[in-house]
Amino acid sequence: MKKSLIAISVLGAMSSAAFAQSNVTIYGIVDAGIVSERGGVANTTKVTSGVGSASRLGFKGTEDLGGGLSAVFVLESGIKADTGESDVAGSIANRQSYVGLKSTTAGQLTLGRQYTPYYETVRDVADPFAMGYAGTAKNLFGVAGNNTRNSNAIVYQSPSIEGFQGEVSYSVGEQAGDASAQRQIGAWAGYSNGPLNVRVAYNARNNDTVAPKLSTDIGRNTLIAANYDFVVVKAFAAYSKDKGTNSSALANGNNPFGYVVAPLASKDSSVALIGATAPIGPNGTLMASYTRKNDKEVANHDADQWAVGYSYALSKRTSTYVAFAKIKNKNGASYTVGNNTEAGSGDKAFNLGMRHSF
Repeated sequence: MKKSLIAISVLGAMSSAAFAQSNVTIYGIVDAGIVSERGGVANTTKVTSGVGSASRLGFKGTEDLGGGLSAVFVLESGIKADTGESDVAGSIANRQSYVGLKSTTAGQLTLGRQYTPYYETVRDVADPFAMGYAGTAKNLFGVAGNNTRNSNAIVYQSPSIEGFQGEVSYSVGEQAGDASAQRQIGAWAGYSNGPLNVRVAYNARNNDTVAPKLSTDIGRNTLIAANYDFVVVKAFAAYSKDKGTNSSALANGNNPFGYVVAPLASKDSSVALIGATAPIGPNGTLMASYTRKNDKEVANHDADQWAVGYSYALSKRTSTYVAFAKIKNKNGASYTVGNNTEAGSGDKAFNLGMRHSF
């Protein structure tokens, strides 16, 4: 009798554990390609990871709390598919790490490491390359550094009401003795209905430091972006105003062109983009964009980028791709052609690779 009771208890515990884990999903992307970079001090050809999309391994889950309320979480780590290493040494969930509550009527509130609203708008609405391949908009848009993700972030996203939706993010600086140092605030508001998507986004980053004590200006990014699907072609357009320190940090700040005087990032610039994607047959997608960086400082470090790419879906989860982009730097500008995970080392790059999602 005792053995039977023990067996029933063990089976019950196992059943409860299985039920609790049934809403957890393991997901990821494995992306690797051949990248050829030219035009810098050191030309390079390599096999690398995360060309179209960053390779990653993630866990996400929900728990129904009743009354339309759910608990949600995400833990996501970046991986170098070419070497098997973590893309940030010593980190476990460097890409995203958050927990929160989601309501079917009131929206979602999450705490942890998360994307900035500005980055999400460039990726999801503005860029036909969706921040991937050689043509990524991040080559000229101000999304380097902490403008991509924020740690210690509180993010609220509203429900969609008649196509209107918004998001607000507040990242706590957590600097002892100065509540505003390293603080970051962002938001987007948008409308999505059928073929039309429009968003306005804002990002403000406090660059003050405590040790050593240093006060400087706030980096601000203001963006409007839109895309419209005409079925035969999907058109993209975006315009961003970037003002202040770190509003448009150089993706590669190591003087990749070997200038006598290393260039500095602009503190007053604008970026304009036009682009398109078009279906080519049942499985192919053509991508193209033109981006112009207008530096409004005395140095006038302007740049233009032309980019074209093609992706072919072998299945719902596996695709191959090819892409090429070239930047024309002016007046000693130092912008480089990178990809989704790398800053690049020259003013032109060619990509050929494969991506699998699971």
